[in-house]
Amino acid sequence: MERLVRIAAVLRANGDVGVPGARLAEVAGFSGDGAMDQLARDIRHLTARGWQIENVAGRGEAARYRMRAIDNRLRVRLTPPQLRAVQRAALLADRGDLVERLGLAGAAAPDAPDVSAGLPTSQYDERLDAVLRAVRLRSVLRFDYNGRARAVHPESVRTQNGKWYLRGQEDGTADGLVKAFVVGRMGEVDVDDPGTARRVPAPRHVGLHPMTWEIDPPVDVTLRTSPDYEPDVHRWLGPPAGTQTADGEVVLRYRVTNRAALRARLYELGRRVVLEGPEEIRRDVVADLEERADLR
Repeated sequence: MERLVRIAAVLRANGDVGVPGARLAEVAGFSGDGAMDQLARDIRHLTARGWQIENVAGRGEAARYRMRAIDNRLRVRLTPPQLRAVQRAALLADRGDLVERLGLAGAAAPDAPDVSAGLPTSQYDERLDAVLRAVRLRSVLRFDYNGRARAVHPESVRTQNGKWYLRGQEDGTADGLVKAFVVGRMGEVDVDDPGTARRVPAPRHVGLHPMTWEIDPPVDVTLRTSPDYEPDVHRWLGPPAGTQTADGEVVLRYRVTNRAALRARLYELGRRVVLEGPEEIRRDVVADLEERADLR
């Protein structure tokens, strides 16, 4: 505890300038090849206790840490689900300033579900502001997306893996399916008058397993695995909609309505399973992995 207090005090005293990682390691009393790893562990302990500490060094540069002056009492006293509720309420009320001042940006628990990560206020721009306004005022949202003009009746705004998503029903969509749109990919965003959007039903969580949650339009996904690993696939993804054997391997078919949960479980399974199709899901996985690689 004394070591953590020394680190926090030095960071606090240096303000926005920050402190080189090597200097913090020296303050903490760490030395040798593992000094920076030990320092990173203590930084994690401090952030878990509500302090907002970030590495402001550029890519390829030596670590330099900065502590932001915040009121961290909420992060200490509230549970992770309560923190996420405060984040969403503040942003939907156009109070992004409160999120910053209370230190709630990016507040997420290690055991938070894949679809409920902390809200990345660093991406709070004019597009996100317009999307939030459309959700709050129940307005039709118009924007360009993948080369086509869209008119969407918004249901909610969510975040996943550092990206913002709008969920809503697009005009002209068959069966009233609820789609997810990446806010960062929208262009020419415009908000219609308040009350112009129809009410869109919220996603159904028909069971405790995230793979059963009805968040995305349903799609049939085909996976291939060996008989030895079939129990592992069942454990992570649940019972399949269909199973058959081909060339000594097991082919499994799943009806997927939560793509984020599928991706997270495929990453856990790793080489034990092969994603056969469809191509749109393969593209989703590749794009997600590429984005994760860029964030490192």
